[in-house]
Amino acid sequence: MQLFIGGACAGKRDAVAARFPTANGWRLDAAKPFSDSQQALVADIPLVITGVLEWLSAALERDDNDTLRQQWQNDMAALCQRAEALNAPLIIITNEVGRGVVPMQPEQRRLRDFNGWFVQDATAQAEQVWYVRHGLVMAVK
Repeated sequence: MQLFIGGACAGKRDAVAARFPTANGWRLDAAKPFSDSQQALVADIPLVITGVLEWLSAALERDDNDTLRQQWQNDMAALCQRAEALNAPLIIITNEVGRGVVPMQPEQRRLRDFNGWFVQDATAQAEQVWYVRHGLVMAVK
């Protein structure tokens, strides 16, 4: 798996499109589990997953952070295994939201926590991690 992370309009999609011109796309559905993205995997075709922040926003309704995090860790591991079995490169694009002013609203702070944990978990499973800023792509793993 490869992870592309950066701020809004930083050039993440362009960087991914340049590297994976034949990729299929899958936008996470806020009402469905992360594991549903497995249905978009096709042998030998890269899959780009987007919509992580919106998907995490929907999870704010759940109370148990540890259970939620364990679920997406398991789903991500299964997705990576399936992609590897199909020789389908897997790419996740997500936003960097940890910089800047800390929001006053508790739910917005929690969303930033969720995003940070998700990115840490994705980074742990990723073979490569790219940080995109101002259209510049930097390898960080």
